[in-house]
Amino acid sequence: MQERCLVLEHLTKEFGGLKAVDHVDLEIALGERHGIIGPNGAGKTTLFNLICGDLVPSQGKITHFGKDVTDLPTHRRIALGISRTFQINNLFPRLTVLQNVLLAAQGLQKTKYVMFRLISSFKELHAKAKNILLQFHMWEKRDVSVQNLSYGEQRQIEVCLALIGSPKLLLLDEPTAGLSRAETRTFTSTLKELDSRISILLIEHDMDVAFELSQNITVLQQGRVVATGPKEEIKANKTVQEIYLGTDRT
Repeated sequence: MQERCLVLEHLTKEFGGLKAVDHVDLEIALGERHGIIGPNGAGKTTLFNLICGDLVPSQGKITHFGKDVTDLPTHRRIALGISRTFQINNLFPRLTVLQNVLLAAQGLQKTKYVMFRLISSFKELHAKAKNILLQFHMWEKRDVSVQNLSYGEQRQIEVCLALIGSPKLLLLDEPTAGLSRAETRTFTSTLKELDSRISILLIEHDMDVAFELSQNITVLQQGRVVATGPKEEIKANKTVQEIYLGTDRT
């Protein structure tokens, strides 16, 4: 049996009388690429916030490699290897690309408590930052201020920040939102080349991207799982076709 990176059991989040996430069961295997799709208001981002610790579940359990993380704060989950991106860029616009990545790298290590030493003197951090930026073809723009990058390039830097801590589970929240067709193709190709040992949970409105990047797909509607399984099965699911993909999709 393949090792399970993430297990959600009856995960529920209520806001007053509204169940934004309603008894969701989900398993993500080590190295699996899993997509979450559904209409606006389906509970996708709320589900991510529960997994990351930004929200406390009303009911249910979250297990990461067999460890119960349901009650752990966000920083403890990050230390265990759970990382995410956001729908809206969360960068320092006036700093350079390299400075943004170095700050993210330093924030995950004990060096963040060293106040009287230049960050540029930490060779290990620089090496790690360089490797990540090379992987995303952004090393040549390392000295460019983030505010001068295109939106697509800024999205790539967001993923670099999420990867700098060598996560075991990467949560991508609408990674191609706002990108042009060309940027989406390039970005998707780069994501497909990520380390196969990293489990990826992906929220994506672009169905082509979701199905290209994912091995398995879960469909949410009003906080509940409508369907889950291999992407070929989800494509063939009549209910999913009618509600989300269009009845003429093959």
